[in-house]
Amino acid sequence: MNDHSSGRRQILRAAGGLLAGLATSSVLPVHAAEPRELTRNTDTVRIGWGYGSLPDIAKQRGVFEKTLATKGIKVEWIGPFPNHAPSIQAVVGNSADFGFWGSTTPALAAMLAGSPIVFTAFDVYSPRSTAIITKKSSGINSVADLAGRKVAVNRSGLGEFLLIAALEKNHIDRDKVQFVYLNPPDAAPAFAQGKVDAWSMWSPAVDISRFSNDAHDIFNEGRDLEFLIDYSSLVTRRKFADENSELVRAVIDAYYVEGAWQSAHPVESEQLVQREAKYPDQVRDYLASLKRVNQFHEPDDAAFIAQFQRAADWLAERKIINSRIKVADYSVKV
Repeated sequence: MNDHSSGRRQILRAAGGLLAGLATSSVLPVHAAEPRELTRNTDTVRIGWGYGSLPDIAKQRGVFEKTLATKGIKVEWIGPFPNHAPSIQAVVGNSADFGFWGSTTPALAAMLAGSPIVFTAFDVYSPRSTAIITKKSSGINSVADLAGRKVAVNRSGLGEFLLIAALEKNHIDRDKVQFVYLNPPDAAPAFAQGKVDAWSMWSPAVDISRFSNDAHDIFNEGRDLEFLIDYSSLVTRRKFADENSELVRAVIDAYYVEGAWQSAHPVESEQLVQREAKYPDQVRDYLASLKRVNQFHEPDDAAFIAQFQRAADWLAERKIINSRIKVADYSVKV
């Protein structure tokens, strides 16, 4: 048994010990095939993070850095990023080696545009909490009421796909709704000031805005959508994965430990996120009550990749991404 395989198994056992009653198989990858020969050309990894993300928790806890330090790897945190698109841009521009665990949808759009990035791992967390919110005073109480209204979404991201899925489910022609493409830092004040009538957004920003603007959900992904379209993903440059597969493997395994801890400690996790993002206790308590659980997958998980391919086809058919893409070609197993 080589040192890498032994070390990886120790990490995965440590993650399993953190589950506190959760089934190990519900968190760790379905497949864990032995990796190919590993490469390493640097001792530093630059990792993107954003508020409420798994890297946010890893950054604050410090276990992630200590785990990688045992392998002689130094961590530099890059961020915070407001959403996945600028995180991807940082990876493409070589100012970060990894994005945060962000949406697969903008990553697919970037790949189609020629960005040299690849998926290295995926996280399916549940329950899902992305939602379309409107102010209670707006008179908008259903998706049907969005006809003739302005809705803020992030282009080729969770916000856009959720709005399209909601309109389809309620048989509303998307041309009847005005899509206003805004990144979260601009969408939040636009919604608060009434410049848009609704906002399609993910946690914790959607929960903060719901609370601060006396808003309510008219469509909630976890409650109202019967299938998954989007997944959390860890991306890096293809060249970095080829030249530093040992570091990629170490980062993924260290994240499994973080994901297991977060799944088993929802209250403590949300306290850490709140400390960084500084939102009200009511928002923290709501998010903790969700008791979200992470389930990780890797590119050699054929069943997951098939499910992801169906989602990518759905996005292409609706022009959220501009053409079909074979996701397996952009998923690298280390």
